[in-house]
Amino acid sequence: MAMKKRYVKRLMRKVVLLLVAIVVVSLITTLIVEKRMKGPAAGGDENLDPNGDPITPVFRGANVPPTRKAARPPYQDRSLTRAPPKEEPAKVVAGFKLPDPGGERKDWHDYAAMEADKQRYGLGEHGKAAEIENQNDKELENQLYRKNGFNGLLSDRISLNRSVPDVRLEACKTRKYLAKLPNVSVVFIFFNEHFNTLLRSIYSVINRTPPELLKQIVLVDDGSEWESLKQQLDDYVSLHFPNLVDIVRNPERLGLIGARIAGAKVAIGEAMVFFDSHIETNYNWLPPLIEPIAINPKIATCPIVDSIDHGNFAYGGGYQEGSRGGFDWKMYYKQLPVLPEDAVDKSQPYRNPVMMGGLFAINTEFFWDLGGYDDQLDIWGGEQYELSFKIWMCGGMLLDVPCSRVAHIFRGPMDPRPNPRNTNFVAKNHKRVAEVWMDEYKQYIYDRDPTTYDNIDAGDLTKQRGVRERLQCKDFHWFMTEVAPDFLIKFPPVEPPSYASGAVQNVAYPIYCLDTMGKSSNEALGMFSCADNRTNPQANQYWTLSADRELRLRLEAICLDVQDSQTNATVWMWNCHNQGGNQFWYYDRKTQWLVHGKGGHRCMEAFVDDGQAKVYTNQCERDNERQKWVFGFVDDDLLDKFHEGL
Repeated sequence: MAMKKRYVKRLMRKVVLLLVAIVVVSLITTLIVEKRMKGPAAGGDENLDPNGDPITPVFRGANVPPTRKAARPPYQDRSLTRAPPKEEPAKVVAGFKLPDPGGERKDWHDYAAMEADKQRYGLGEHGKAAEIENQNDKELENQLYRKNGFNGLLSDRISLNRSVPDVRLEACKTRKYLAKLPNVSVVFIFFNEHFNTLLRSIYSVINRTPPELLKQIVLVDDGSEWESLKQQLDDYVSLHFPNLVDIVRNPERLGLIGARIAGAKVAIGEAMVFFDSHIETNYNWLPPLIEPIAINPKIATCPIVDSIDHGNFAYGGGYQEGSRGGFDWKMYYKQLPVLPEDAVDKSQPYRNPVMMGGLFAINTEFFWDLGGYDDQLDIWGGEQYELSFKIWMCGGMLLDVPCSRVAHIFRGPMDPRPNPRNTNFVAKNHKRVAEVWMDEYKQYIYDRDPTTYDNIDAGDLTKQRGVRERLQCKDFHWFMTEVAPDFLIKFPPVEPPSYASGAVQNVAYPIYCLDTMGKSSNEALGMFSCADNRTNPQANQYWTLSADRELRLRLEAICLDVQDSQTNATVWMWNCHNQGGNQFWYYDRKTQWLVHGKGGHRCMEAFVDDGQAKVYTNQCERDNERQKWVFGFVDDDLLDKFHEGL
């Protein structure tokens, strides 16, 4: 019994102790909660966080950057647990892209024809270089070369249906386009064109164009004199291209512009494609060219223009970067790089301020709504500016299309053809364009050549100004700032000072100075007896080391260009492209060298042999007097800064 009482007492004691502990814990908890609800005291609680806990002291090494360099993508260094320091977000270049119109898409490739082309073999097939091997044919070859500006005899021996290399970007080879596209009239303009080269142009269009899209081919004979282009051409067309090819014959030569207007008047396609008469289209060239027009009929498009060598007919299509057309203030056509925002996807169409002019597509109704070409522009010259300005300023857009490629023969040396006019029709055309479309910027054109423009009457401009008013076109300042924002930087209206200028005299042969020898672009540079005034010589010896670091004929678009690095490499006079490269020159005053290329080691060198003076480039040699040159004038202060910004 006593044992039972002791057990009960111990149990009661435990219960009491448990109750006391519960009460104590409850009181402590209540005090803590009340303290937190009142907030931290003004005194010594600065080191407590909002929960009343002490704040962890700052570790001194927390903000010390790691001693090793940051890892480069794609490798990611996962041992760096510290958050990287905040940096300014990189500017993301938003790529230009046409809106997606939706609708059914189609693969327009003719794979059977492409496969058949792969099996072809023979002279010039697959765009490979060819040559006339029989020495007995060389005289005739030279005659036809000079007559046409390209190797006409070789063209006669290459198949009219020859295959070409597929030079398109890989993305273009699998791309599908809208299943519903406008049909086209392809308009060829020709004057005294080589017969088989013209036919090859036609066949390339027929062979590589979807039949349902090729509504018509128009051949405009602009007053040709050669018999092969008369009845012989009529008979060939009627036999081989019935109901597809129409021939328009101008009784007298109207020139490129008038002939295109004549061709456009008979075109029945929903869109028109204008071509020169010595081209070859590449595979699937048309669908990508006209899809933008299907999306927006106020868009005009240009293919990427590849080259066909005028000597061996090699197809050159390796250039994939694209370029934009422009002009300088002497109205010379220029090419500039594609804007970064338009080059994100190099296979997509990109904006182009000015077309090259020879090859383009445009909606037929839009062309006529713009007034077509100004019919008072004569022969050729300025038409690409007029149409490009109208397209942009009057609500349209001009695009180059990388997936559409067409090769063109750029003529070489040829016998001169008579001038169809006894006036400066090109300058008059430029003045008409400037007066109608260029607003206050026209003065920069006139200031470059006041003698010419002051004495030219632009003629009646009422009709063209009416087009601009009717369509409520934007002003030219908008074009220069929105469409071509880099033109004023690359081609400043006021010519910046040159590093050096005047006659360029050779030290070894001091009677000789660099001279054009009366020649122009695509010809070799020469030397002739120096002008008496070497600071301000006659035009053929007046050179400038320009702000673009090129050796340029003063006030002209001819620059000195070297295209290879072999011994005695020819110095050519070439159209200035304002992009350095082959046309970059530096004048080293200490050695008196004219050094070619950035960081180059090749110098201009004079040679005189039996009275024949020539100019080449070779490895620079310090003691070689033939490589030393003296300018008529050198701006020493400016030349001290020559390499700034390079």
